Amino acid sequence: MTAVLKVENLQHHYGGVWALQGVDFELQAGECVALIGPNGAGKSTCFACVAGQQTAAHGKVHWHQQDLARISAKDRRALGIGRTFQVAQVFEALSVYQNLQLVLQAAKGISAFDVLDHCQNEAASFWLEAMGLQNLGKAALNDSAAHLSYGNQKRLELAMAMAGLPQPNQGLLLLDEPAAGLSPEERLDMMDRVKRMTDGGTTVLYTEHNMDAVFGVADRVLVLIDGQLVAQGTAQEVAANDVVRQRYLGQAFTFNGGAGHA
Repeated sequence: MTAVLKVENLQHHYGGVWALQGVDFELQAGECVALIGPNGAGKSTCFACVAGQQTAAHGKVHWHQQDLARISAKDRRALGIGRTFQVAQVFEALSVYQNLQLVLQAAKGISAFDVLDHCQNEAASFWLEAMGLQNLGKAALNDSAAHLSYGNQKRLELAMAMAGLPQPNQGLLLLDEPAAGLSPEERLDMMDRVKRMTDGGTTVLYTEHNMDAVFGVADRVLVLIDGQLVAQGTAQEVAANDVVRQRYLGQAFTFNGGAGHA
């Protein structure tokens, strides 16, 4: 099977500090893959290089066999690569509906704010329903996104990332700590929604520090430490890896087949 995303010898540095040192991995269509590692391991830098927000010093990124070297972040989104961030990024001055309408219009090359209320209502409602936000009620959806709880802002950001893809069931989502800052119940709900996206064909690569959101969810796990990919495989294989246990998970870490606990 041909990989939809192929990262080869990815290298990047900040001054004299190398954030990525020859990183190689592939993703298949519809996979849900976790990229884990300690703070400063290079995970966000890897995301930025794949999404086009940063230009790697060396290496290649191919999406559906197309070299992305000269393609901007904006054009990568048009090719089907979306991203969320560690801290939810929504337009707080706009209503919940308008956040989605803006993204949907931008995907069609329309950016006029004065027609937001009259465009993309059906599509916006679809994504609100998909993320469980429709049940907030009409008043809340027409209110400022700043008034949403943080958990619902994370849901809205995920809805916006999906809505911005030209063909969501064939796209790639880069999710930077999607469960960060969420309660245990919200975390379970978020990761369930992420997993259902891959069931529909979307490919997902995500970072996460909470191991319950990794070992009970991901099809495969990649481990990045000091800019180097030190292990990759199934959750069970990674949990048993001596290097990963020594340098990241800890020797007391246990894997019960669905979740991991330190």
